[in-house]
Amino acid sequence: MKPGMVIDSHQHFWKYHPVRDAWITDDMSVIQADFLPHHLLDILQQNGVDGCVAVQADQSETETQFLLELADEHAFVKGVVGWIDLRAPNLTERLAYYAQFKKLKGFRHIVQGEPDTAFLLRDDFCQGIQALAPFDLTYDILVYPIQLAAVEQFVQRFPAQRLVIDHMAKPYCKTGEIESWEKSMRAIAAAPNVYCKISGLVTEADWQRWKPADFAPYLDVVLEAFGPQRLMYGSDWPVCLLAGEYAQVKGLVTDYISRLSAAEQAAVMGGNAAAFYKL
Repeated sequence: MKPGMVIDSHQHFWKYHPVRDAWITDDMSVIQADFLPHHLLDILQQNGVDGCVAVQADQSETETQFLLELADEHAFVKGVVGWIDLRAPNLTERLAYYAQFKKLKGFRHIVQGEPDTAFLLRDDFCQGIQALAPFDLTYDILVYPIQLAAVEQFVQRFPAQRLVIDHMAKPYCKTGEIESWEKSMRAIAAAPNVYCKISGLVTEADWQRWKPADFAPYLDVVLEAFGPQRLMYGSDWPVCLLAGEYAQVKGLVTDYISRLSAAEQAAVMGGNAAAFYKL
C-alpha cells in the first residue's frame, strides 16, 4: 500500500436474492438489486478512492468465498471481511483453510441481529474469537447501542485481538439520544486495540431530511475517544444509497475531519484501515 492512499474500509457486494436478502425490505427497494465491483469502481474513481474492504452481508461461507473470488478478480478490492461459524467445532480447520487467501483479513458476525444482547460474551463465541489470533485475523463488531454493555466486557477479554466497531455502533442519530451510547463508546475506546469505523451514519438518521449537523455530536465523541489514529472512513455502500449518494457520505467525513492535520486526515481516510487490516 502506498502512503496517502484513500481506502473505503467498509462496503458490500451482492447478487440480490429476495429470500437470502430478506433484510432488504420493500422500503429499501433502491438496494433490491445487484451491486458488484464494476458498479463500484467508477464511483470510487470519481470520488478519489483508491481501494476498498469488502465486508460480509450474508452469514455463510458461500458469502466469504464469493467475496474472495471478487477480490481475486479486482485489484481495487484490497481486503475481505468474511463470515465463518465462530462457534463451530471444526473452526480451527476452517481457519487453516482460509489462511491460503491473502486478501482475507478477518471475520464478522451480525451480532446486531442476535436477540441475546450478551451474545458476544457466550463461551462458545469467545472461544471462536480466541482462535483468530494465531491466524492474525481481525474481528468487526456489528452491534446496536443496546448491546454496547456486552461490548465493554468483550473488549476487555481480548486485549491483544484487533477489533473494530462498525458504524460507530449505530448511534441514535434520528432522535439525538447520546448519553448511554457515549458512556459506553468512551469505555470501549479505552482499550487501545479497538478501532472505530466512521460509517453507516446516514442510514441511522432521517433518510430524507438528515443534515451534517445531526452527526457532529457523535463524531465529536469518537474523535475524542479513539483519536484520529484509530478511526477509519467507510461508506457502507450500497446500503448508504438509502439515504445519500456516495459523494455525500464521503463528504460528511472529509468535511468533519478537515480540522485535523494533513497526516491525521490521511490516517482516517486510508492509513488506519491499511494498518488495521494489513492491506
